[in-house]
Amino acid sequence: MLEQLLPEVNWDNVWLAASETLYMTGVSVLATFILGIALGLLLFLTSKGNIWENRLVNGITSAFVNVFRSIPFIILIILLIPFTKALVGSMLGANAALPALIIGAAPFYARMVEIGLREIDKGVIEAARSMGASTGTIIWKVLLPESMPALASGITVTAIALVGYSAMAGVIGAGGLGNLAYLEGFQRSNSQVTLTATVLILIIVFILQFIGDFITRRIDKR
Repeated sequence: MLEQLLPEVNWDNVWLAASETLYMTGVSVLATFILGIALGLLLFLTSKGNIWENRLVNGITSAFVNVFRSIPFIILIILLIPFTKALVGSMLGANAALPALIIGAAPFYARMVEIGLREIDKGVIEAARSMGASTGTIIWKVLLPESMPALASGITVTAIALVGYSAMAGVIGAGGLGNLAYLEGFQRSNSQVTLTATVLILIIVFILQFIGDFITRRIDKR
């Protein structure tokens, strides 16, 4: 059916490119979730009036986050070429896109985490501190559970952004649907391949949004 409808599309290449996009997105979302929460917690806890209040650490962390979330992704990939080559050994393939994807998305998500933590009722945190709860207990029993709907919503937005980032990375040889659309679609004037890659990216985005919204509704007890 698909072969008859779009005869100029090599479907083996399409499914390979789709699997590469899913791989890049999945790995980078997982790493971004972990690093983003760590950075967001550090930003929140070292801010004024909080448990680890420290202007120097907060200022350095905030500057790091602001710099890397402000650099356009395509420029970030170029800036990270020496680091990526040292880490992965190549600038080609799905693995080569991962450092830029993670470094580009983690600071973005960290700000969302910080905003989510700031929305927590300070009275809940103060009550835990007055009962003698350790910092670890406050983080795991108060901060993360109370902010979980915001964290889930934030990682959904970030995951969708990462799909777009992975498509941009594909243009410079990182593989995936972006690479397919550029090499086999744009450069060979094959509009069927470009259309197919675009539709598959949209399907991935819609699925991610649906899953994210479903999880957010399930864990939001308000």
